Amino acid sequence: MPELSAADTVRAADPVVHDIGAAWMLDPAVSRHGKELGYANPFAFYVAGRGGVLGDVDASVVSASFGWFEPGFVRAMWDEGVAVAGAREAARRYATACTAWAEKRLPDDPRLCALAERAAAAAEGSALPLFAGWRAEPLPDGGPARLVQALHVLRELRGALHLVATTAVGLTPLEAVLTRSGDDRARFLAWQGDLPDCTELKPLLLEADEITDRLAARVYERALTPSERAEFADLAAKAGSAVLS
Repeated sequence: MPELSAADTVRAADPVVHDIGAAWMLDPAVSRHGKELGYANPFAFYVAGRGGVLGDVDASVVSASFGWFEPGFVRAMWDEGVAVAGAREAARRYATACTAWAEKRLPDDPRLCALAERAAAAAEGSALPLFAGWRAEPLPDGGPARLVQALHVLRELRGALHLVATTAVGLTPLEAVLTRSGDDRARFLAWQGDLPDCTELKPLLLEADEITDRLAARVYERALTPSERAEFADLAAKAGSAVLS
């Protein structure tokens, strides 16, 4: 039976998990679902829905947990979004939009779901509040709906670990965005005004990437055997092909 190291599992599976999450978050169908649920502004639905697991908190807490977005944008979208039905209800409605998307686009793979849940359960949640919040949410009973939420939890894990890592090496969220992706991505994340040249910060970003991969690998090392890691990476790739092709 094929085996995979924890480090190779990170390299093989984590990008797919990220891209599956990005696919549903950016799908216009999710925004339409949010509009039907009372969120006329898709960005308010995104911020309140994704951050709603944090509960009734100030927008600065959400901004700190999201990391990459301009804080004023997060505040405006959070305040608008939670005004519809509160924070926790926004999270529940966001989850329903996610699972409705999955029912039409993601295959039913109970084994991938089980392995993803085990990985999430093995992670240490300290300093990772957004991940911990989503992990604490109830999962659907089964099918693509349960799978997509389990994968979303893993995506939040990776994102939270990377935010910890960039902070640890001394990068601000804006510096991390600019160093990796440049001005266009920063504008997409609502940063305005003159943007600094962060070319010289590339070594810090590489260091943060190494820390992120190492922390993520420890989770797979604890959660899955070498053969299960190979299976997880293979099944994740197949799910990604079904969604992203």
